[in-house]
Amino acid sequence: ESSIVTVHGKLETATQNYIGGIARMKKVVKFGGSSLASAEQFKKVGNIIRAEESRRYVVPSAPGKRFSADTKVTDMLYGCYAAAENGEDFTEKLAAIKDRYQEIINGLGLKFSLDEDFEVIRKNFAEKAGSNYAASRGEFLNGKIMAAYLGFEFIDAAEVVRFDENGDFQSEITNEIMSARLKKAKNAVIPGFYGATEEGRVVTFSRGGSDITGALVAASINAKLYENWTDVSGFLMADPRIVNNPKKIKTITYGELRELSYMGASVLHEEAVFPVRTSGIPINIRNTNEPENEGTLIVSNEIKHENTITGIAGKQNFTVLSIEKSMMNSELGFCRKILTILEQNGVSFENMPSGIDTVSVVISDSNLKNKTEIIVEEIKRACNPDSVVVYPNMALIATVGTGMAYTKGVASKIFTALAESDINIRMIDQGSSEINVLVGIENDDFEKGINAIYKAFN
Repeated sequence: ESSIVTVHGKLETATQNYIGGIARMKKVVKFGGSSLASAEQFKKVGNIIRAEESRRYVVPSAPGKRFSADTKVTDMLYGCYAAAENGEDFTEKLAAIKDRYQEIINGLGLKFSLDEDFEVIRKNFAEKAGSNYAASRGEFLNGKIMAAYLGFEFIDAAEVVRFDENGDFQSEITNEIMSARLKKAKNAVIPGFYGATEEGRVVTFSRGGSDITGALVAASINAKLYENWTDVSGFLMADPRIVNNPKKIKTITYGELRELSYMGASVLHEEAVFPVRTSGIPINIRNTNEPENEGTLIVSNEIKHENTITGIAGKQNFTVLSIEKSMMNSELGFCRKILTILEQNGVSFENMPSGIDTVSVVISDSNLKNKTEIIVEEIKRACNPDSVVVYPNMALIATVGTGMAYTKGVASKIFTALAESDINIRMIDQGSSEINVLVGIENDDFEKGINAIYKAFN
């Protein structure tokens, strides 16, 4: 079935435009570590790629865990390299890594050898080539197996993803090099997670590495769609550890994604979506183990959801400083004084909602680090407020959705749901974009609050 969305007033079929597609269009497919942990998983991936001719460029991660007590290959490589760096014999550790890959090769029935590659790795480990080089070999070797299995060209990410000498990513140069290189390749495998300097020194991305590579490849070829295959069937409206069997989010905008991600939802990191977001390329989050499930589609356009809200996310352990002073709004530099005090104490804040005579400063306990009394005293001296009230043990819950801007009574619905659950609201803030309502409640009411809001809209 097709899922219908409204895009700038026009009815369009999301599945037809983005997921079903035309056979000749170009898609980039990225597969996470759990999707490539064994030969059995590799076969699932192979079936997915071969199911559509448009899946022409593949970005693999290193093999993940095959079972819960297993070790990721990247962690094995870090351990092996640490032994090499300490001058220990790392022969057995490297052999164990080679066995993991050989198990995949044998399971796929490939006449393919990584002997030469492991000899190069052994030599470079002995010469202490660096932990970045060591960690990158997981994706490098998996990419080689994937290319051999699919019959695709293998392109080393070190040749097309560029970092400068300080280890900072160079987006423009990368896009130029990668675009030129991929124009010559009808089908290719490009390992995720790493790149290199102009001199060839391997550098890895700090977080979400393979996701970033996939987005870079998609942007460089102006892909119709970037498919990110993992072990979940898209995003859920709430944390399933808190809400029992929450609904799946079928379509979400990049703006909504950013709001939910910031509030602690386990979604793609901003760095991983930026290259495709700026290019207007949609991302489809899919499950390797349930390829028939259409997952979640992330789009640039404003859309009309089936639900008023898209998702609920939250974080615990905050302290709120509520500062009150008559005629605060007419006093120049009042908030600047507060922020200066925080800066001088090395404390950053999460949120700062304000009224005519009040301002609340929300600070994560991990940032506050027992500096509450000092900060309160300095605020009293510098700002001469009528009162400063400290609310510890606070939680923040964000209710996110583009539909909220066009629907009456959303905030009222949230507050009523919390009130009916006997939850006291300490703070309320609505962003200027009108796609996010933030409430501050006590830590003890966190899970009950998320459940209350979820039930109110479903």
